[in-house]
Amino acid sequence: MLKLIPDRIEIRSGKQFIVLLNQKTAHILDLHIGDRVKVKNGKKELTAILQISEEGVLDNHIGLYMEAWKELKARRGQRIRISLAEKPLSVKYIKEKLQGKRLTPEEINEIVKDITEDDLSDIELTYFVSGCYVHGLNNPETAALTKSIVKHGSRINFGKRKVVDKHCIGGVPGNRTTMLIIPIVTATGLLMPKTSSRAITSPSGTGDTMEVIANIKNDAKKLKKIAEKVGGFITWGGGVDLAAADDHMIRVRHPLSLDPEGMLLASIMAKKHSVGAKRVLIDIPVGPQVKVKDLRRAKHLKNRFMQIGKMLGMKVKVIFTDGSQPIGDGIGPLLEVQDVMKVLNNDPTAPADLREKAIYMAGLLLEMGGKAISGTGKMKARKILKKGLALEQMNKIIDAQGRKRIPKNAKLIHEIKSEKDGKVVHIDNKIIARLARVAGAPLDAPAGIYLKKKLGEKVKKGEALYEIHSDNEDRMGFAKDMAKQDSGYVVH
Repeated sequence: MLKLIPDRIEIRSGKQFIVLLNQKTAHILDLHIGDRVKVKNGKKELTAILQISEEGVLDNHIGLYMEAWKELKARRGQRIRISLAEKPLSVKYIKEKLQGKRLTPEEINEIVKDITEDDLSDIELTYFVSGCYVHGLNNPETAALTKSIVKHGSRINFGKRKVVDKHCIGGVPGNRTTMLIIPIVTATGLLMPKTSSRAITSPSGTGDTMEVIANIKNDAKKLKKIAEKVGGFITWGGGVDLAAADDHMIRVRHPLSLDPEGMLLASIMAKKHSVGAKRVLIDIPVGPQVKVKDLRRAKHLKNRFMQIGKMLGMKVKVIFTDGSQPIGDGIGPLLEVQDVMKVLNNDPTAPADLREKAIYMAGLLLEMGGKAISGTGKMKARKILKKGLALEQMNKIIDAQGRKRIPKNAKLIHEIKSEKDGKVVHIDNKIIARLARVAGAPLDAPAGIYLKKKLGEKVKKGEALYEIHSDNEDRMGFAKDMAKQDSGYVVH
């Protein structure tokens, strides 16, 4: 063990401990970037990931990032002991996965445990994701990964009460059915605790949209109280430690858009399993511009969802829906909230496609949860909505989570008009979504796109196809220029 003088590095590293040596000192100890090292100060000891720099740290000194400095209770002028540490056993299993080996539940559990305890470096975690991407995860591996993610995160236990849940694979702009389904379903007494995501590449996730009207950052203890009081919630999954390992894996998957099928399935099912959902509805939008391009792929995913659900003791129903165009009129957090509230208020100007899809899915969940006889769920869901019971329930959920003041609409609105008479024959989901992001969504809640025409509708030359909403002149300028090059609409 070499004794080194500690220097405090004014950088936070998150949960992981990081230390820094210069090239010469590292060479003496035969240490390399990414090595694990044991660092000891008296009785205080930790394992850290090593970084090496030619500048910034003197010979015979060790740089301690803020978390490591605090954990070791280091002081200037002390002597810190450092030595090479052994790699976790999980690194061996990650290497085996890279070589194509099928992992046992025990091996997968060891990897997930080390992920949640921050004992794996980002490089090692990336290798695990890569191994799963190249060689895949079979159903037993996927079920084991799901169980381990849940085991090493928080859980919400509702005892013997019936818990239902839903998930959409995504890729369709708008599509805020969750914010309608939950108040309809929970109005019947079923429990529906929903953790939702924020947008990564889309104009808004359910989390972003719900955040316009309610607090979405709650811990598991508070969420359980909310669900027991009002029947459900719509909260941001990243704010709850229900699937911590999954959040780590998503973080390293994102830069290269690596989306191993088994990890995608485990990610979805773990969030359902962690809240005790025994009845789960999966929505797979199908279309050339969404994540699932054709029915062959959709049917393959359906089979896997149902098989893994069976292994986890869940009843899973999978539906295929239309992914050819956005759902609802508004795209962007505030505009989507306005669509949802119009439907809940039975406003005649509410988007019919959003209302009907939500009623259909809520009806299926009512049947799955034993609140409606087979074939009658849709009718019951529609009645709950028409009577105002869903609106009443949504207000209870908003108040329980913490009501927020709704912002005003964007100051700048620009119409994109049709250049000829005809009928809308194509809407490009990706272009519309990108335009909404360029306008400022989701960070600027009022920004986005408001659709005036949908597929199959007639349009006259000079008539508006959609509006761009923004509070920023530069962003509006960029969006207008982009729409001039390609509006995302085809009219014939």
